Amino acid sequence: MIWSREEYLAHMTFEDTGRELFCELFGLLIGLDGEWKQQGAAAEELDLSAFGWDGVKMAPVGCKTGAITGISSRILEDTPEYTLSVDAMGRTQKLCKQSATIPLPQDYPVKDFDDWLKIKHWYEFREDRVDTERLKQLKKLQEQGVLITASIPGGFDEPRQLMGEEELCCAYYEQPELIHDILDTISNTALKVFERVSDILVIDNLGVHEDMAGKSGPLAGPRQVREFIRPYYRRVWDELSRQGTKLFSQDSDGNMEAVIEEFLEAGINVMYPFEPAAGMDMVKARQTYGKRLAIKGGIDKHSLRQSKDEIKRELEYKMGPVMRGGGTVFALDHRIPNGTPLEHYRFYVEYGRKLLGLGPASREEFIRMAF
Repeated sequence: MIWSREEYLAHMTFEDTGRELFCELFGLLIGLDGEWKQQGAAAEELDLSAFGWDGVKMAPVGCKTGAITGISSRILEDTPEYTLSVDAMGRTQKLCKQSATIPLPQDYPVKDFDDWLKIKHWYEFREDRVDTERLKQLKKLQEQGVLITASIPGGFDEPRQLMGEEELCCAYYEQPELIHDILDTISNTALKVFERVSDILVIDNLGVHEDMAGKSGPLAGPRQVREFIRPYYRRVWDELSRQGTKLFSQDSDGNMEAVIEEFLEAGINVMYPFEPAAGMDMVKARQTYGKRLAIKGGIDKHSLRQSKDEIKRELEYKMGPVMRGGGTVFALDHRIPNGTPLEHYRFYVEYGRKLLGLGPASREEFIRMAF
């Protein structure tokens, strides 16, 4: 089922629409398609359209709130083992082809305030950050039921991209004025961008990507979120929510339990993907935070590589009454992992739909929800 903008907003703000939302957020991990082909997967199963997933048509505002560097990425060296390249931030990156899909930076442009001042203009406002003609087109789409999304750079993630994790974590204590200035600059630009957007349409869903946690917890604790990230979030969110924006979603892997309360205070009202392998439990979170926090994901992807009985136990726990009635997008907590039997994935879809009362899957256009 393709949900309209109005239906999705109602569902995610805990209105009981009479139907639960069951979807695939991230898709197949690289290499799984080959495994499934050997197991007899049809083309419609490989592109996931056979499974009748729910979705909502979305359109990003297309306005730029992040870095505009003017640097062209280029490949320095490409071998069967790795690719060495320069990215749009001028960082040298290395992609190890046999073990990774994301290249790792080998250096960073910012170590201190002087370095920051040299590239601060990347984040300052300029009129070409906003495409007015596109916004006018999006206004018409919004009136036809399309969800309008926007994003801001992560309060942790963007300084990390500039400095690296170790330098950033030290800077919270040794160079706090640097982190404040980075986030103040980004928030000033975002506010100017969204002021122009709001003259034409209402943003429905503001999103932010952080990926700031591992299995042992977040790399920035409650104190750092409260001092540095929360003021940044609140400046932007307070203005957008005043304009009518309903959802503020945060994407972060890992165990975020220690900072959920701080992020709720910062304005976040949707979090995902809620990884069980990192210790996240969507049911306990709902019991703790109630309707303050909508949740997307949360179903253990690793259960699909175990027995069908284990899949049933996972779904019966995660799809119980406490998670129903709005505020939940039932989905795996990340990409479908390699080693997942096609038969188990089919069973997961069938049994999940049965528990949620959705009926048999019927093929239609597959829309993967990102925000």
